[in-house]
Formats: sequence, structure tokens, C-alpha cells
Amino acid sequence: MPKLTPLKANEVMRKLRTLGFEGPIPGGRHVHMIHRAKRKVIPIPTHGNKDIGVGLLRKIIRDAEVSVEEWQEL
Repeated sequence: MPKLTPLKANEVMRKLRTLGFEGPIPGGRHVHMIHRAKRKVIPIPTHGNKDIGVGLLRKIIRDAEVSVEEWQEL
């Protein structure tokens, strides 16, 4: 399995957009990315200039229903 590294929130949102997600939509403490066809909403933390850690990144990838390999090719 390819090794994941922490990413900036902007990079995560860019990759989700290429997968068909719309957003970011503000709301609460996080912004949300929405995929209308799959009826999925994925919250993305945007706390200053901090990176999104590997554990949360794995959850976002799992929620987006793609493999780690597909994610890294984006």
C-alpha cells in the first residue's frame, strides 16, 4: 500500500473536486464537500494553516469511496 503523507486542506479539496465533489460549503467548524450523485457529505477541517493528518486523510479517502492508490494518482 502506498504511504500517505499529511496534506493541506486546499489540496484535499482539489482532489475531491476532481472526484466530482462540489464545494467547499461553509458550515460550523469545518467546510463541507458534497457529491450529489452519491449523496455524500465530507467535512474538511480548515484550522489555520495546519495539515490534515494521515488518520483523518484515510477516513476522508474511505468516505469518498476511492482507494489510496486512486487518491495518490489525482
